[in-house]
Amino acid sequence: MQPYELSVTAAAAEMEARRLSPVELVDSVLDRIEQTEPRLQAYVTVTAERAREAARKAAHEAERDIRRGAGAGAGVRAGAGDARGPLRGIPVALKDLIDVAGVATTASSRVRADHRADTDSTVAARLAAAGTALVGKTHTHEFAYGLTTPQTNNAWDADRVAGGSSGGSAVAVAAGAATFALGTDTGGSIRVPAALNGVVGLKPTYGLVPRHGVTSLSWSLDHVGPLTRTVEDAALVMSVLAGHDPRDPASLSLPPADYRPSPGADLTGLRVGVPRNYYFDHVDPEVETAVRTAVAHLEALGATLVDVEIPMTRYVQATQWGLMVPEATAYHEQTLRSAPERYGADIRILLEAGALMPAGDYLRAQRARTLMRQAWLDMLDEVDVIAAPTVPATAVRSDQETITWPDGTTESVSDAYVRLSAPADITGVPALSVPVGHDRAGLPIGMQLMGRPLAEAVVLRVGHAYEQTAPAHPFTPAALAL
Repeated sequence: MQPYELSVTAAAAEMEARRLSPVELVDSVLDRIEQTEPRLQAYVTVTAERAREAARKAAHEAERDIRRGAGAGAGVRAGAGDARGPLRGIPVALKDLIDVAGVATTASSRVRADHRADTDSTVAARLAAAGTALVGKTHTHEFAYGLTTPQTNNAWDADRVAGGSSGGSAVAVAAGAATFALGTDTGGSIRVPAALNGVVGLKPTYGLVPRHGVTSLSWSLDHVGPLTRTVEDAALVMSVLAGHDPRDPASLSLPPADYRPSPGADLTGLRVGVPRNYYFDHVDPEVETAVRTAVAHLEALGATLVDVEIPMTRYVQATQWGLMVPEATAYHEQTLRSAPERYGADIRILLEAGALMPAGDYLRAQRARTLMRQAWLDMLDEVDVIAAPTVPATAVRSDQETITWPDGTTESVSDAYVRLSAPADITGVPALSVPVGHDRAGLPIGMQLMGRPLAEAVVLRVGHAYEQTAPAHPFTPAALAL
């Protein structure tokens, strides 16, 4: 196995055992970026020298700690500012909405082509303090306003969509062009590309990870979270990212936490809600089979399956769009007036549409969100997690605009991909996408695990238990075969 193929957890263990150095790991990932970029186009900017400098610093700190008898510290909590944590020397990619001082933040748009931040975003600063090595900024659907990321190709089939809007981050992780990455999720933008590229994606509870220094799409729906190769990796990263920041008005004031799941896969006593409506409606049969098989596996691990009725489903998409569209337009109001030609046509149309939305519609969407959140909290009183498909279909071809379901109905690709992920953004509950198999074409399928607010530890425990005990799948991304 090459260093670029290692998970965060495995790479940290190799470096602690001194079988691998941070410099070797970063060089391997940078070589991998050079190898895969012509085909996948995951990156806007590659920060090779910055990454190598961080790797050299991490190697020096590791040697210093060994001399002092501290060790590399893979067992130490990965807290912000803890130079001995397990993220030291780990190559990371950031979605190109996330500010890093002196590095361009373009949002994959001509509008921001010349923008360079003066200061780090909160999450970038926390990762830097934990010793990570930034290898670059990854493509997003322009300003995160889409579900396909057209600049980037799927890691399993370059003729198919990467998913979005954090498509570049998901593809980089799947291809070994980053050991982990950060994305943002407003309507599913972490979980959708995670599912379509066969990696893990976590949308945390709203307000748990600060968004200061992150370009907004819709401030009342935006979340920042990790894309990783394993659930344990996601937990390690969350232990660094989570924590209060007064510069984000939505940031929750909570003490630091260690999100790493405990060893073992026994789920006895845990209640898994299986939706009887909505989440399995208009879903590809292969996706449904894979997810139901994964749910049965959770039952075999001791979990109790409980049928649940998802509330207020007829209002989901109207509420999502009713909140997101006017908030996005408000954010872009000045630039939309002064330089509309710099936006891509699809994004400009959405932003212009937001300017026409009546204030009453926005207020009704806010009211619906309040009612929906309470209804979900009531439902989650009966179960510990809900298990469902992340997206209803695997990655479509890049030129495909609609999906036709077995009953003959047709749905746009964007509506299909957002439909099952939006409820967690509207309600703010944590949601984790875990790979659970592949369709006959070899394309990944994801299962979504959703829990109560601030129940990341429970969601990660269930995902980790599945990941540790589920049968291995022989497929690997096409990018890894280059």
